[in-house]
Amino acid sequence: MTNTTLLAPHSAGPLGLLPNRMVMAPMTRLRATADGTPLPVVADYYAQRASAGLIVTEGIWPSSRGQSGWRYPGLETAAHITAWRRVTDAVHAEGGRIYAQLMHGGRHGHPLSRVDGDAPAAPSAVLVDPERVHVPGGKADPVTPREMTRDDIRTAVRDFADAARNAVEAGFDGVELHGANSYLIHQFLADNTNLRDDEYGRGSVADRIRFAVEVVRAVADAIGAERLGLRLSPGNPQFGMVEADPGPVYRALLDELGGLGLAYLHLTDNDDYPALADLRPRWHGTLIANVGENGDPTTRDAGEALLASGLADLVSYGRGFIANPDLPERFATGAPLQEIDKTLLYGEGAEGYTDYPALADRPLTAQTSTST
Repeated sequence: MTNTTLLAPHSAGPLGLLPNRMVMAPMTRLRATADGTPLPVVADYYAQRASAGLIVTEGIWPSSRGQSGWRYPGLETAAHITAWRRVTDAVHAEGGRIYAQLMHGGRHGHPLSRVDGDAPAAPSAVLVDPERVHVPGGKADPVTPREMTRDDIRTAVRDFADAARNAVEAGFDGVELHGANSYLIHQFLADNTNLRDDEYGRGSVADRIRFAVEVVRAVADAIGAERLGLRLSPGNPQFGMVEADPGPVYRALLDELGGLGLAYLHLTDNDDYPALADLRPRWHGTLIANVGENGDPTTRDAGEALLASGLADLVSYGRGFIANPDLPERFATGAPLQEIDKTLLYGEGAEGYTDYPALADRPLTAQTSTST
């Protein structure tokens, strides 16, 4: 059972030779200080999971202007770079590969949970889905963001590029831009969060994709397209996002970016819009598929089926890697999977984070879960 397509080595263009086709998906875990510096335990966490073909980190804010939540990590200051260097050194010492996901929150965020204490800014002044947000000491009602000026937009593009340079300085193998799941780039692409009437708004598809294209080009210029991936989630309704007809927007975006030579496209499928089937023919580079977002965790069989279909070159797994740091080995041996303790997902230390044992650590107790 060890020589399956999912577990076999794979040459993935600019990513090089990967030991398997399993990607650890980005997952927020809140193990950072109030100023966004990753805690020392973060290095242990990612090093434990270095057997993934590729690790993509949790979302990291590129500057305090893009901070989306309290105890989310950043990549802006010297302290951030130093702390992330410990993480990348630890992963590389275990033979792993790791990309930093840059995530600008846009309308996400609250003055009480942001280093600069400001209200967030977004394409338009549209309140995030009215769910109370986490702030120091409890929860608070979300705040309406202010609409970004053209200067704000230019600054955000520059912040992404500067953070990408910081990521390379910190030892990351590359950067993934978070253009999915309701964050800033997605907010420019979606219907209800972009109500602008200028060249970044609703005038045409070309206007709607303009910000995404500018960010991708700026980061590619800063660190090289071969070190850059992009994550998209067309039609994802998280946090109240609305995209009535995603196809034309995302087809145009991929047509614009397809010739840049990016390391990969990381694409989340959606029940209402089959993004993989529609967009795969337009993307000729490496494609990472994620089919677990807003649904059941992806199983090993589902991953194998995706690769066999030709819709993906690599498959990203999220929840499976949380409780199973050696997930590829468990798939290879048919070992049972450990369950996540959901009460500890967003703690501040090692408990529920780095204390899930690998197969080599101790004998497994009787468990029967086989999904991720």
